[in-house]
Amino acid sequence: MDRDCVFCKVINGDLPSTKEYEDGDILAIRDINPKAPIHVLILSKKHIKNLSQVGEKDIGLIGKINLIAAKIAKDLGIPGKFKLTTNSGEFAGQIVMHLHYHLLGGWSKKEDVVSELKI
Repeated sequence: MDRDCVFCKVINGDLPSTKEYEDGDILAIRDINPKAPIHVLILSKKHIKNLSQVGEKDIGLIGKINLIAAKIAKDLGIPGKFKLTTNSGEFAGQIVMHLHYHLLGGWSKKEDVVSELKI
């Protein structure tokens, strides 16, 4: 836990969020500045800076995040119609230095899907 990290504060309950999923390893919340009709942030409860900092010991966590993303997409009615992405480092667009993934979907037509979203 990093006391200065906004996502650690959300995970700890110090900041409000709209939860979509939670277990001992993962918290999924609605993004407060959505880039798609459905935009969920999937956070590792373990404070890892970004994907570049993931080690062999984190393989299970990374796999679980992907499985949970598919479950959330299904629960939200967008199975097979979503993007899952993460940014690793400030020069890749990462703003909060805490491992998290963006689950985006819910577009009503193919033309609305932007191939390179700034998230």
